[in-house]
Amino acid sequence: MDFLSLSQLNDLIGKEIKTAFPNTYWLMAETSDVRVNNRHCYLEFVEKNPQNHALVARARGYIWANTFEMLKPYFERTTGRKFDSGLKVLVKVSVEFHPVYGYGLNVCDIDPSYTLGDLQIRRQAILRQLEEEGILSLNKELEMPLLPQRIAVISSSTAAGYEDFFEHLANNRSGFVFYTKLFPALMQGDQTESSIIAALDKVFSQKDLFDIVVIIRGGGATADLASFDSYNLAANCAQFPLPIVTGIGHERDDTVLDFVSFFRAKTPTAVADFLISRMEETGAALLECQTKITGGAQAVLKNVSGNLQSLISLLPLLSNNLIEGKNAAIKIAHLKIKNAVQQSIALRGLQLKEKEAFFKLSSPVYILAKGYSITLKNGKAVKSSEELQKGDVIETVLAEGKVVSTVGLEI
Repeated sequence: MDFLSLSQLNDLIGKEIKTAFPNTYWLMAETSDVRVNNRHCYLEFVEKNPQNHALVARARGYIWANTFEMLKPYFERTTGRKFDSGLKVLVKVSVEFHPVYGYGLNVCDIDPSYTLGDLQIRRQAILRQLEEEGILSLNKELEMPLLPQRIAVISSSTAAGYEDFFEHLANNRSGFVFYTKLFPALMQGDQTESSIIAALDKVFSQKDLFDIVVIIRGGGATADLASFDSYNLAANCAQFPLPIVTGIGHERDDTVLDFVSFFRAKTPTAVADFLISRMEETGAALLECQTKITGGAQAVLKNVSGNLQSLISLLPLLSNNLIEGKNAAIKIAHLKIKNAVQQSIALRGLQLKEKEAFFKLSSPVYILAKGYSITLKNGKAVKSSEELQKGDVIETVLAEGKVVSTVGLEI
């Protein structure tokens, strides 16, 4: 009976595969289980059902060190994504069969534009979801403080970008004072999203102490930007109650986080320049107001001074007119008082004459002159004969002289 060893069979399979697939082929697939060992990259290519994401195909793949060290930086620089699992890729492969490892795909080239298009589709899907939820532009609709001096900074404590930002603020040309507090967070790697969200939660608990939030990182590989194309991170930033300014050190592309933030600067230093410029704009506006107020005050003072000069020149004439008017009024008042006094004196004179006539007519002397007399007893007038008795001495007062007599008869 004829038979083959396993290695012989594998050799035959290898030759048949080589004959059937002599060329290289562009393959569209998703990366999975990407790992690097001794500079070689080992991975799996998978295909999933677009409806239920069930696995429909799988193949082992590898990129040898010399090729991987060229393709990886090219891919990451072009797409801004780290070459990792879960990417839709378009790769050129040769079909190979190894006697020990079996069927595999040897990658010799990659087209990053395909992945870039897929990433852009995913990014647009996140932005569309944020817009449908009505939160995409919420942070942009906030009002930037006129003096953004109290700054919550979310960054890595060891990042060069943070140091550049802090130094640029501290040494600004206008001498403005800024108050910064660092809320440390990871700015690259798988934990970037959760770390930044945790830092935002800490800022929120102290939000009354700050004017704005700054999220910054230094330069570094563009592949590290994948964490900033996160729905959860974007949703948290979009709905944050303080304006958020980003400077994540990537000049070429905007991330989803950049789209939802109040303002996007290219670098941490550019963020510092933005804040300094805001302070300078406010300072310039205040100086303009000061100039207008000063000019207006000077105009008012000049106008008032002119009015005062006019009043000063008119003052002698006004004073003379006032004095003449007062003198005329005094004369009129003097005349009125004089007439009133004279009338009062005349009236009093008439009243005195009337009283004098009354007193004269009422005087005993006047009555005696008419022939009447007054009989006195003990110096008191006798008004009735009953007051007299026989032998009383009485005195009769006449108009001229007195008569003393004794009552001789019974009354």
